[in-house]
Amino acid sequence: MTPPQRRRRHPGQETATPPPTPLFKEGKGKEGDEKAPERLYVVAGPDGERADIDLVTLIVARADPPPSAPPEQTAMLRLCTAPLSVAELSAYLSLPFSVVTVLLTDMLTAELVQARAPIVRQALPDRSLLEAVMHGLQRL
Repeated sequence: MTPPQRRRRHPGQETATPPPTPLFKEGKGKEGDEKAPERLYVVAGPDGERADIDLVTLIVARADPPPSAPPEQTAMLRLCTAPLSVAELSAYLSLPFSVVTVLLTDMLTAELVQARAPIVRQALPDRSLLEAVMHGLQRL
């Protein structure tokens, strides 16, 4: 078996495929926005200890967003007036799970939100409860 041969490019010869275009042009964001997107490490801040949060942990806002809160935290607090899972927050804000957990850790330490464990239902209902319901229905 012979190794594949590389073709030599000549200065005047054009390539068959055009070079890929960047997603965001310098100074302009997607679809003509004036602001370029923030890097995720700028949004999340320094990487320190994280709270024990998984995708199904429910988050509830405990306070209104303070004026000094970044826009991502303000958006989270407005979304969390009703309990939302971390996966839903990540989807609604279009942020990765790791960035959301860092932001939520900061908000938990500032006591702006409360994290609740998801409601775990038992695999099988209590047999005595089912028998009591069945007997009650038979009496009707």
